[in-house]
Amino acid sequence: MTDSQQHYLLIINGKSAGNPALRDAVDEQRQAGMLITVRATWEGGDAADIAEQSAGMGITHVIACGGDGTVSEVMNGLMRLAHDHRPALGIVPLGSANDFATSVGLPLEPGPALAAAMTLSSHPIDVVRVTAGKEGEATTSYYVNMTTGGFGAEITSSTPKTLKRLLGGGAYSLMGALKAWRHRSYRGNLHWDGKEESASLLLLALGNGRQSGGGQVLAPRAKLDDGRLDVLLVKDFNSVTELTKLIGELQDFPYDGKFVRYFTTSQLTVTTQADDPPWPLTLDGEARWYDHFCAEVVPLALRVLIPEDCPLLSSAHQH
Repeated sequence: MTDSQQHYLLIINGKSAGNPALRDAVDEQRQAGMLITVRATWEGGDAADIAEQSAGMGITHVIACGGDGTVSEVMNGLMRLAHDHRPALGIVPLGSANDFATSVGLPLEPGPALAAAMTLSSHPIDVVRVTAGKEGEATTSYYVNMTTGGFGAEITSSTPKTLKRLLGGGAYSLMGALKAWRHRSYRGNLHWDGKEESASLLLLALGNGRQSGGGQVLAPRAKLDDGRLDVLLVKDFNSVTELTKLIGELQDFPYDGKFVRYFTTSQLTVTTQADDPPWPLTLDGEARWYDHFCAEVVPLALRVLIPEDCPLLSSAHQH
Protein backbone atom coordinates (compact mmCIF):
# COMPACT_ATOMS: atom_id res chain seq x y z
CA MET A 1 0.00 0.00 0.00
CA THR A 2 1.37 3.37 -1.02
CA ASP A 3 0.90 6.45 1.12
CA SER A 4 -1.41 7.90 -1.49
CA GLN A 5 -3.75 4.89 -1.68
CA GLN A 6 -7.23 5.37 -0.31
CA HIS A 7 -8.24 2.89 2.38
CA TYR A 8 -11.99 2.40 2.85
CA LEU A 9 -13.52 1.06 6.07
CA LEU A 10 -17.08 -0.24 5.67
CA ILE A 11 -19.07 -0.27 8.91
CA ILE A 12 -22.11 -2.46 8.28
CA ASN A 13 -25.17 -2.68 10.49
CA GLY A 14 -25.04 -6.31 11.68
CA LYS A 15 -28.62 -6.89 10.50
CA SER A 16 -27.43 -6.27 6.93
CA ALA A 17 -24.07 -8.05 7.11
CA GLY A 18 -25.27 -10.86 4.84
CA ASN A 19 -26.71 -8.57 2.17
CA PRO A 20 -25.84 -10.34 -1.13
CA ALA A 21 -25.84 -7.15 -3.23
CA LEU A 22 -23.43 -5.49 -0.80
CA ARG A 23 -21.14 -8.54 -0.79
CA ASP A 24 -21.07 -8.52 -4.59
CA ALA A 25 -20.37 -4.78 -4.62
CA VAL A 26 -17.44 -5.15 -2.21
CA ASP A 27 -15.99 -8.03 -4.29
CA GLU A 28 -16.32 -5.96 -7.46
CA GLN A 29 -14.57 -2.92 -5.95
CA ARG A 30 -11.78 -5.06 -4.52
CA GLN A 31 -11.22 -6.65 -7.91
CA ALA A 32 -10.96 -3.14 -9.31
CA GLY A 33 -8.07 -2.52 -6.91
CA MET A 34 -9.84 -0.73 -4.06
CA LEU A 35 -8.51 -1.36 -0.55
CA ILE A 36 -11.55 -2.17 1.59
CA THR A 37 -11.76 -3.33 5.20
CA VAL A 38 -15.17 -4.49 6.46
CA ARG A 39 -16.48 -4.46 10.03
CA ALA A 40 -20.01 -5.43 11.14
CA THR A 41 -21.76 -4.24 14.30
CA TRP A 42 -23.03 -6.62 16.96
CA GLU A 43 -24.75 -4.28 19.44
CA GLY A 44 -25.58 -0.63 20.05
CA GLY A 45 -22.51 1.59 20.21
CA ASP A 46 -20.35 -0.65 18.01
CA ALA A 47 -20.60 1.57 14.92
CA ALA A 48 -19.37 4.63 16.85
CA ASP A 49 -16.52 2.67 18.47
CA ILE A 50 -15.36 1.20 15.15
CA ALA A 51 -15.51 4.64 13.51
CA GLU A 52 -13.42 6.11 16.31
CA GLN A 53 -10.81 3.35 15.86
CA SER A 54 -10.49 4.16 12.15
CA ALA A 55 -7.91 6.88 12.82
CA GLY A 56 -5.42 4.31 14.10
CA MET A 57 -6.00 2.00 11.13
CA GLY A 58 -4.78 4.33 8.39
CA ILE A 59 -8.33 4.71 7.09
CA THR A 60 -9.03 7.58 4.68
CA HIS A 61 -12.77 6.98 4.18
CA VAL A 62 -15.37 5.46 6.50
CA ILE A 63 -18.49 4.17 4.74
CA ALA A 64 -21.62 3.75 6.89
CA CYS A 65 -23.69 0.86 5.53
CA GLY A 66 -27.17 0.96 7.04
CA GLY A 67 -30.05 3.35 7.69
CA ASP A 68 -30.11 6.85 9.17
CA GLY A 69 -29.39 5.47 12.64
CA THR A 70 -26.21 3.74 11.46
CA VAL A 71 -25.07 6.87 9.62
CA SER A 72 -25.67 8.90 12.76
CA GLU A 73 -23.80 6.49 15.01
CA VAL A 74 -20.80 6.32 12.65
CA MET A 75 -20.76 10.11 12.44
CA ASN A 76 -20.83 10.37 16.25
CA GLY A 77 -17.79 8.08 16.39
CA LEU A 78 -15.93 10.25 13.88
CA MET A 79 -16.75 13.34 15.94
CA ARG A 80 -14.74 11.83 18.84
CA LEU A 81 -11.63 12.29 16.69
CA ALA A 82 -9.70 15.53 16.30
CA HIS A 83 -10.94 17.52 13.29
CA ASP A 84 -7.81 16.92 11.21
CA HIS A 85 -7.88 13.17 11.85
CA ARG A 86 -11.49 12.52 10.81
CA PRO A 87 -11.76 10.32 7.71
CA ALA A 88 -14.34 11.34 5.12
CA LEU A 89 -17.80 9.82 5.60
CA GLY A 90 -19.57 7.90 2.84
CA ILE A 91 -22.97 6.20 2.87
CA VAL A 92 -24.37 2.97 1.45
CA PRO A 93 -28.08 3.15 2.36
CA LEU A 94 -29.52 -0.11 3.70
CA GLY A 95 -32.25 1.17 6.03
CA SER A 96 -35.97 1.64 5.64
CA ALA A 97 -36.07 5.43 5.48
CA ASN A 98 -32.59 6.59 4.34
CA ASP A 99 -33.69 10.23 4.62
CA PHE A 100 -30.21 11.74 4.55
CA ALA A 101 -28.94 9.68 1.61
CA THR A 102 -32.12 10.36 -0.36
CA SER A 103 -32.06 14.11 0.22
CA VAL A 104 -28.42 14.56 -0.80
CA GLY A 105 -28.94 12.56 -4.01
CA LEU A 106 -26.99 9.37 -3.32
CA PRO A 107 -27.86 6.08 -5.06
CA LEU A 108 -30.08 3.86 -2.91
CA GLU A 109 -28.89 0.46 -4.21
CA PRO A 110 -25.75 -1.10 -2.62
CA GLY A 111 -23.75 -1.52 -5.86
CA PRO A 112 -24.18 2.02 -7.25
CA ALA A 113 -23.94 3.52 -3.74
CA LEU A 114 -20.60 1.84 -3.03
CA ALA A 115 -19.30 2.78 -6.48
CA ALA A 116 -20.31 6.39 -5.77
CA ALA A 117 -18.49 6.32 -2.42
CA MET A 118 -15.33 5.28 -4.27
CA THR A 119 -15.53 8.12 -6.78
CA LEU A 120 -17.28 11.14 -5.22
CA SER A 121 -15.35 14.07 -3.82
CA SER A 122 -15.77 14.96 -0.17
CA HIS A 123 -17.46 18.21 0.85
CA PRO A 124 -17.23 19.79 4.30
CA ILE A 125 -20.62 20.01 6.01
CA ASP A 126 -21.95 21.20 9.35
CA VAL A 127 -23.04 18.83 12.07
CA VAL A 128 -25.27 19.75 15.01
CA ARG A 129 -24.26 19.21 18.64
CA VAL A 130 -27.07 18.46 21.09
CA THR A 131 -26.27 18.96 24.76
CA ALA A 132 -29.10 17.64 26.91
CA GLY A 133 -30.07 16.93 30.48
CA LYS A 134 -29.68 18.76 33.77
CA GLU A 135 -26.56 20.50 35.07
CA GLY A 136 -23.85 18.04 35.99
CA GLU A 137 -25.38 15.12 34.10
CA ALA A 138 -25.54 16.54 30.59
CA THR A 139 -24.96 14.28 27.60
CA THR A 140 -23.57 15.35 24.25
CA SER A 141 -24.46 13.81 20.92
CA TYR A 142 -24.36 14.92 17.30
CA TYR A 143 -26.67 14.65 14.35
CA VAL A 144 -26.21 15.38 10.69
CA ASN A 145 -29.75 15.46 9.30
CA MET A 146 -32.74 16.33 11.50
CA THR A 147 -33.99 16.40 15.06
CA THR A 148 -37.74 16.45 15.66
CA GLY A 149 -39.33 17.14 19.02
CA GLY A 150 -42.83 16.85 20.47
CA PHE A 151 -45.78 15.12 18.88
CA GLY A 152 -43.92 14.77 15.57
CA ALA A 153 -41.10 12.94 17.30
CA GLU A 154 -43.54 10.53 18.91
CA ILE A 155 -45.07 9.73 15.54
CA THR A 156 -41.77 9.66 13.66
CA SER A 157 -40.20 7.23 16.10
CA SER A 158 -43.13 4.84 15.90
CA THR A 159 -44.67 5.02 12.42
CA PRO A 160 -42.64 7.05 9.92
CA LYS A 161 -45.30 7.11 7.21
CA THR A 162 -48.00 8.43 9.53
CA LEU A 163 -46.82 12.02 9.72
CA LYS A 164 -46.51 12.09 5.95
CA ARG A 165 -50.06 10.78 5.51
CA LEU A 166 -51.47 13.18 8.07
CA LEU A 167 -49.86 16.32 6.70
CA GLY A 168 -51.00 15.38 3.22
CA GLY A 169 -54.51 14.46 4.36
CA GLY A 170 -57.64 16.40 5.13
CA ALA A 171 -58.20 18.40 8.29
CA TYR A 172 -61.02 16.19 9.60
CA SER A 173 -59.07 12.94 9.27
CA LEU A 174 -56.12 14.57 11.02
CA MET A 175 -58.35 15.81 13.82
CA GLY A 176 -59.73 12.30 14.23
CA ALA A 177 -56.26 10.79 14.24
CA LEU A 178 -55.06 13.27 16.83
CA LYS A 179 -58.01 12.49 19.08
CA ALA A 180 -57.33 8.79 18.68
CA TRP A 181 -53.73 9.41 19.75
CA ARG A 182 -54.92 11.68 22.58
CA HIS A 183 -52.45 14.13 21.16
CA ARG A 184 -50.90 16.60 23.50
CA SER A 185 -48.68 19.54 22.94
CA TYR A 186 -45.34 20.13 24.59
CA ARG A 187 -44.62 23.26 26.54
CA GLY A 188 -41.22 24.83 26.79
CA ASN A 189 -39.20 28.03 26.83
CA LEU A 190 -37.27 28.53 23.60
CA HIS A 191 -34.15 30.71 23.44
CA TRP A 192 -32.36 31.76 20.25
CA ASP A 193 -30.44 34.84 19.04
CA GLY A 194 -31.24 36.79 22.19
CA LYS A 195 -34.96 36.01 21.88
CA GLU A 196 -37.06 34.07 24.36
CA GLU A 197 -40.50 32.61 23.81
CA SER A 198 -42.79 30.30 25.78
CA ALA A 199 -44.54 27.98 23.38
CA SER A 200 -47.00 25.13 23.34
CA LEU A 201 -45.88 23.10 20.35
CA LEU A 202 -47.11 20.08 18.44
CA LEU A 203 -43.85 19.80 16.56
CA LEU A 204 -40.34 21.23 16.66
CA ALA A 205 -37.96 20.37 13.82
CA LEU A 206 -34.30 21.40 13.79
CA GLY A 207 -32.94 20.74 10.34
CA ASN A 208 -29.37 20.56 9.13
CA GLY A 209 -30.80 18.47 6.30
CA ARG A 210 -34.31 18.77 4.88
CA GLN A 211 -36.38 15.67 5.54
CA SER A 212 -37.07 13.02 8.16
CA GLY A 213 -39.62 10.34 8.97
CA GLY A 214 -39.28 8.63 5.60
CA GLY A 215 -39.55 11.60 3.26
CA GLN A 216 -41.41 14.30 5.19
CA VAL A 217 -39.80 17.63 4.23
CA LEU A 218 -39.70 19.72 7.41
CA ALA A 219 -36.84 22.11 6.55
CA PRO A 220 -37.25 22.87 2.83
CA ARG A 221 -34.64 25.63 2.68
CA ALA A 222 -31.91 23.92 4.73
CA LYS A 223 -28.29 23.80 3.58
CA LEU A 224 -25.67 21.46 5.01
CA ASP A 225 -22.85 24.00 4.94
CA ASP A 226 -24.36 27.39 5.86
CA GLY A 227 -23.66 27.35 9.61
CA ARG A 228 -27.40 27.57 10.31
CA LEU A 229 -30.15 25.41 11.79
CA ASP A 230 -33.49 25.62 10.00
CA VAL A 231 -36.14 25.70 12.71
CA LEU A 232 -39.78 24.71 12.19
CA LEU A 233 -42.25 25.41 15.00
CA VAL A 234 -45.79 24.06 14.71
CA LYS A 235 -48.05 25.44 17.46
CA ASP A 236 -51.03 23.74 19.01
CA PHE A 237 -54.60 24.36 17.75
CA ASN A 238 -58.08 24.21 19.28
CA SER A 239 -60.51 23.64 16.43
CA VAL A 240 -60.87 22.20 12.95
CA THR A 241 -60.88 25.77 11.57
CA GLU A 242 -57.53 26.48 13.21
CA LEU A 243 -56.22 23.11 12.01
CA THR A 244 -57.16 23.98 8.42
CA LYS A 245 -55.16 27.21 8.74
CA LEU A 246 -52.26 25.28 10.28
CA ILE A 247 -52.19 22.83 7.36
CA GLY A 248 -52.36 25.75 4.92
CA GLU A 249 -49.37 27.40 6.59
CA LEU A 250 -47.44 24.13 6.40
CA GLN A 251 -47.56 24.44 2.61
CA ASP A 252 -45.69 27.77 2.76
CA PHE A 253 -43.43 27.55 5.83
CA PRO A 254 -43.93 31.24 6.77
CA TYR A 255 -41.39 33.13 8.86
CA ASP A 256 -44.07 34.22 11.33
CA GLY A 257 -47.42 32.49 10.76
CA LYS A 258 -50.08 32.07 13.39
CA PHE A 259 -49.40 28.33 13.81
CA VAL A 260 -46.27 27.70 11.76
CA ARG A 261 -42.96 29.54 12.06
CA TYR A 262 -39.81 28.87 10.09
CA PHE A 263 -36.51 30.64 10.72
CA THR A 264 -32.77 29.98 10.96
CA THR A 265 -30.36 30.30 13.86
CA SER A 266 -27.00 28.86 14.85
CA GLN A 267 -28.18 27.75 18.31
CA LEU A 268 -31.51 27.00 20.00
CA THR A 269 -32.22 26.00 23.61
CA VAL A 270 -35.41 24.45 24.96
CA THR A 271 -36.17 24.29 28.69
CA THR A 272 -39.29 22.80 30.26
CA GLN A 273 -40.95 23.93 33.48
CA ALA A 274 -40.58 21.79 36.58
CA ASP A 275 -44.09 20.38 36.29
CA ASP A 276 -43.96 19.79 32.53
CA PRO A 277 -43.09 16.38 31.06
CA PRO A 278 -39.79 15.96 29.19
CA TRP A 279 -39.79 16.32 25.41
CA PRO A 280 -39.59 13.30 23.12
CA LEU A 281 -36.75 14.08 20.70
CA THR A 282 -35.74 12.05 17.67
CA LEU A 283 -32.13 12.64 16.56
CA ASP A 284 -31.60 11.25 13.06
CA GLY A 285 -34.27 8.63 13.78
CA GLU A 286 -33.11 7.70 17.31
CA ALA A 287 -35.64 8.47 20.07
CA ARG A 288 -34.66 10.21 23.35
CA TRP A 289 -36.45 12.16 26.15
CA TYR A 290 -35.09 15.45 27.49
CA ASP A 291 -36.28 18.21 29.80
CA HIS A 292 -33.52 20.59 28.73
CA PHE A 293 -31.54 20.60 25.51
CA CYS A 294 -29.42 22.91 23.40
CA ALA A 295 -28.78 22.36 19.69
CA GLU A 296 -25.90 24.28 18.12
CA VAL A 297 -24.20 24.12 14.75
CA VAL A 298 -20.59 22.94 14.55
CA PRO A 299 -19.57 24.50 11.22
CA LEU A 300 -17.92 22.38 8.53
CA ALA A 301 -17.02 19.67 11.05
CA LEU A 302 -17.08 16.67 8.73
CA ARG A 303 -16.22 15.84 5.13
CA VAL A 304 -18.93 13.80 3.44
CA LEU A 305 -18.95 12.03 0.07
CA ILE A 306 -21.91 13.60 -1.74
CA PRO A 307 -22.56 14.71 -5.33
CA GLU A 308 -21.14 18.03 -6.56
CA ASP A 309 -24.62 19.18 -7.54
CA CYS A 310 -26.21 18.22 -4.22
CA PRO A 311 -29.05 20.72 -3.64
CA LEU A 312 -28.18 20.90 0.06
CA LEU A 313 -24.76 22.47 -0.64
CA SER A 314 -24.63 26.27 -0.74
CA SER A 315 -22.14 26.12 -3.60
CA ALA A 316 -24.47 24.02 -5.78
CA HIS A 317 -26.28 27.11 -7.00
CA GLN A 318 -23.10 28.94 -7.92
CA HIS A 319 -22.08 26.65 -10.77
